[in-house]
Amino acid sequence: MSRMEAKPWITLQLCPALSPLLRRRLLERYGQAQAVIAAPGAELLEAGVKPTVLKWLRQPDPAVIGPCLDWLAGEDAHVVPFTDERFPPLLREIDDPPAALFALGQVAALAEPQLAIVGSRAATPLGRSTAMDFSRSLARRGLAIVSGLAEGIDAAAHEAALECGGITVGVCATGLDRVYPRRNEQLARRIIASGALISENPPGIELQHWMFPRRNRIISGMSAGVLVVEAAARSGARITARAAAEQGREVFAVPGSIHSPQSRGCHALIRAGAKLVERPGDVLEELPALLQIGGAEAPAQAALEPAPGELPLVGGLLRQGPMGMDELVRRTGLDASELSAALTRMELEGRVHSLPGGRFQYGR
Repeated sequence: MSRMEAKPWITLQLCPALSPLLRRRLLERYGQAQAVIAAPGAELLEAGVKPTVLKWLRQPDPAVIGPCLDWLAGEDAHVVPFTDERFPPLLREIDDPPAALFALGQVAALAEPQLAIVGSRAATPLGRSTAMDFSRSLARRGLAIVSGLAEGIDAAAHEAALECGGITVGVCATGLDRVYPRRNEQLARRIIASGALISENPPGIELQHWMFPRRNRIISGMSAGVLVVEAAARSGARITARAAAEQGREVFAVPGSIHSPQSRGCHALIRAGAKLVERPGDVLEELPALLQIGGAEAPAQAALEPAPGELPLVGGLLRQGPMGMDELVRRTGLDASELSAALTRMELEGRVHSLPGGRFQYGR
């Protein structure tokens, strides 16, 4: 998109005091950002546009619009308007969609069927392993994995999708001229190479706390469902899940230990009606329309699916390398007798092999 084509969309997106709901109504009425801006002033005022907003639309602040147009000249930088076929189709359906998205990377990824995986920034090793198992499996079925590029569960979901050759989209609260948190800069570059980073906020904007819950509505809005893997009683992941429910999206939650603070948010979601899931197939069976996208499941994917009765978190840890009983107890938080029974069952099925020194190795 050229600078001239992008300018009206950036103007509409960044116009101060123009509510997202009114902006959507204007786009539905006039079709294009330029048509909104060029509409007769009396019509816009009658539609609810304030005089100060109308003035800004006609004469936008160069200090706001200019840096966005300069940023657009950079490598892999895009503005994706509401009317673009690459704009996430489900995101168009929410009450307050962005007029346009700033994007870095492969914007075709935005039109793929999406599934969000979110959770705690202070994730446990077990939580990260679970998020990665689900992400790999669902990405291999052709779902683009959406998350917020945060530490913990978000980063694990992105990483696993990339590792298996899948598509992942990072929805950022900041402008795309920076990565937050900074420690995820390398991960962000990998996402840009095969997927995309998006934001409704312009480059150069100062990060503020309100941007995170606003960002979360985009994560849920563009996704057919939201899977929560570990969440404290009060967390951003629960905000995303609440937005998903309000938007009519499916909400899934992975249960955990009753003794873990990181499980309380998931348990609260389940009590409120979220579907309890233990394996990727539990998610897919609730999204029948999306089952058609990947065709028959690849053999490698089938190998990742836990068998009935298997504890998927144990399998996820053992895939990282051989481990002994003490380390598994410490990292899973499971009771030793429960863990021993699960390992015995998995060994009889040929899914786990015992090694000298009391260690176990995942393999089939």
